[in-house]
Amino acid sequence: MILSALDISIIAAYLLAIVALGLYISKAASKNVQSYFLGGNKLKWQLLGLSNASGMFDISGTMWMVYLLFIYGLKSVYIPWLWPSFNQIFLMVFLSIWLRRSGVMTGAEWIRFRFGEGKGATLSHFVVVLFALLSVLGFLAYGFIGIGKFAAAFLPWELSVDPRTNEIYYGLIMTVLTSLYVIKGGMVSVVFTEVLQFVIMTIACIAIGIVAMMKVSPELLARATPDGWDSMAFGWKLDLDWSSLLAQANERIISDGWSLFSVFIMLVLFKGILQSMAGPAPNFDMQRVLSARTPSEAAKMSGFVSLVLLVPRYMMITGLAVLALVYFMPQLSAMGPDVDFEQILPFTLANFIPSGLLGLIIAGLLATFMSTFAATTNAAPAYVVNDIYRQYINPNASAKTYVRMSYLISVVFIVLGTAIGLFIPSLNAIVMWLVSALYGGYTASNLLKWYWWRFNGMAYFAGMSAGILAAIPMMFTDVSPLYSFPFMFAACLVTCIVVSFITAPDDIEVVKNFYLKTRPWGFWGPIIAAVQKDDPSICPNQEFKRDALNVLIGIVWHTSLTAAPIFLVIQHWGGLTIATAVAIISSILLKYMWWDTLSDEPHEQKISSQPSMFSPAQQGK
Repeated sequence: MILSALDISIIAAYLLAIVALGLYISKAASKNVQSYFLGGNKLKWQLLGLSNASGMFDISGTMWMVYLLFIYGLKSVYIPWLWPSFNQIFLMVFLSIWLRRSGVMTGAEWIRFRFGEGKGATLSHFVVVLFALLSVLGFLAYGFIGIGKFAAAFLPWELSVDPRTNEIYYGLIMTVLTSLYVIKGGMVSVVFTEVLQFVIMTIACIAIGIVAMMKVSPELLARATPDGWDSMAFGWKLDLDWSSLLAQANERIISDGWSLFSVFIMLVLFKGILQSMAGPAPNFDMQRVLSARTPSEAAKMSGFVSLVLLVPRYMMITGLAVLALVYFMPQLSAMGPDVDFEQILPFTLANFIPSGLLGLIIAGLLATFMSTFAATTNAAPAYVVNDIYRQYINPNASAKTYVRMSYLISVVFIVLGTAIGLFIPSLNAIVMWLVSALYGGYTASNLLKWYWWRFNGMAYFAGMSAGILAAIPMMFTDVSPLYSFPFMFAACLVTCIVVSFITAPDDIEVVKNFYLKTRPWGFWGPIIAAVQKDDPSICPNQEFKRDALNVLIGIVWHTSLTAAPIFLVIQHWGGLTIATAVAIISSILLKYMWWDTLSDEPHEQKISSQPSMFSPAQQGK
């Protein structure tokens, strides 16, 4: 791509500014591990929300959604439920509050809070650390491959005559630049630089959406798309016929395996709801929740992510898709069976974005890599230093030692992730395995840990191990992780339940402490009875019905926020009016039924802060 001097200057200024900002504010992170990993729990929820949204805004994921909208039209708003994209709704309604009440630093440390210090807890602790580090390495490799391909396509300098080597060089350069401030600054640098990156990305997204609205009229778009493309409604089958427009699109729908769209949606909802109820995986999303100042702010942060992320991101996605539908169709058709939908992004930018704005958009897209890479990198030392080195090797070291160890671990994982990226040719292969197979095996154990009192550490370890072992062979097969999920989940669930009953329950005092601090709803009858013997004022969580209703409203709200910017860019004013009305009504409902009910403490502690005469503290007097 040919860039003007103005575009190159903007990109260079962005890279210098982001590294300088990260290094400038890194002093705040060097005090202790709490400051390094969680920002000292002093960061405002608005900043954490913008940071979390920025970390979710990756290049490859955005391009995947451009492809989905191009092929599936408005029905594509449901497909990201595969991840599931609506897990933020479950977090905002109740899970972020439960998680933040624990007061721990990492997901692995949370396991000890839940299961105690026995053999089962130790094994569970190790398997969660293993899972987290596998995820970190996978996503670092994924980020390295993605940024190398992106930078080589968009930046004007040929660093090597060999295209693959050129991608590697660019990947190394961008990795080093991002590593400078992530390693030194920890969570504080990550959050503040991601806020700046998010502002740049938002400007880029809106600009692309506006360009598309100016260049593509509804009439032009209608001639370039099949009947039903602009409708969110669907029947038993997808019923989008691309035969007369782009035959390869029909072939892609068949290869995706989503022709029976109702079956696909049922499987996606089944998988998505279960994975959402299991809570966040031990990655940057969980670290943001644990970094919040209070439980209620953690919930607000999770809700804020959807509000600020969906509209600008889908303006970009829609802008890229509709420009390609109208102007790039001949080139896609000429590619034959090897059509490459990833060429949509460079084609659109090269042909429709003016100088100056092009530099800003490329800087924004570079920011999507840097923010995701930074957030992922920050998760690695949290697990190695806090959950291994501090726990088992050097528990009495100084704060400076732990911070320096964090620097070292960050470097090691960046090098390992980059090395893995050098040998993996396909982004899709590693992402599908990580997100669908590995995370699919994570679901059963992490679902039961919240909602069933009898679930113990040995069962958690057995269920997680079964999930990881089941996921590994799927890397070498053509089996769809989505269609295999019910069988993987059932196998892990049976393993968890059987092992729970054939092994001794965890120390009841540990489980009581977990319940008193977290106060989840679910199957906690014997524990509720035990804590009420000590303190009859303890009330069980009676908020399941309200939480379930808020989740339903929240998913409708989330979907309307996804659909509204699409309708805006394609200038479908009727659809925009309906989506906006739904978003406003659901926002009002959530204001009264969710926001106004948020609490840092369990119900009876809101009523009175005075200790009960039956509390353990009083009984000891």
